[in-house]
Amino acid sequence: YVMLLTLSPYTPTYRDRVSPPGVMIRPYLNGFTIAFNVSQRSTWQPYVDSMHHFLAAYDDKVQEEKNIECVSGQYFIQGGNESEEKKACQFKRSLLQNCSGIEDPTFGYSKGQPCILLKMNRIIGYRPGAGVPVSVNCKVQKGNESDLRSVDFYPGNGTFDLMYYPYPGKFTHVNYTSPLVAMHFTDVKRNYSVPIQCSLNGKGIINDLNSDRFLGRIIFTLSIGK
Repeated sequence: YVMLLTLSPYTPTYRDRVSPPGVMIRPYLNGFTIAFNVSQRSTWQPYVDSMHHFLAAYDDKVQEEKNIECVSGQYFIQGGNESEEKKACQFKRSLLQNCSGIEDPTFGYSKGQPCILLKMNRIIGYRPGAGVPVSVNCKVQKGNESDLRSVDFYPGNGTFDLMYYPYPGKFTHVNYTSPLVAMHFTDVKRNYSVPIQCSLNGKGIINDLNSDRFLGRIIFTLSIGK
């Protein structure tokens, strides 16, 4: 009991062995295979519903009410006592442009051009990229590179802005919403299972560890039928 009294509920006592961030995708329904037929709405509607549900917290009005506008391109360092509630920077879903679900409520699934969202796992105090924004790139994980002919990234050039870091923790950063990078797969080979690897790139990022497919990268399969 005395030992527990020495622990802070806000930050871990030791953080010297925290790994670089892992990543995860949305939608995530039935494993890491996203399979649907464009002509059969029932096969892609669950993905669309999942995307809308996930992005509800990113609605522009919600972000404007709960969070503040921050200066892009620099870490958002907040002082004060560690128990004080911290402010969070706005991440509006409109930043995701063609993958926001605003202009195209189907996120491209009705056209066979699906959007997939990538987010980094939260690590308290972590400053990714050592002052340079971490970027995302995607390629065919195994097979013919021409199976994936075009990917668009949002926002901007597919980077995680520094202003969303460091993350103070859930107890003091109650309105924090993780920044996202949207990957719009506009030209993928049809009627074929295409394994894709999307990776983080930046200083201090590890994305080539064979024993961990989620550390700095993620592998999933796109199977788009007509």
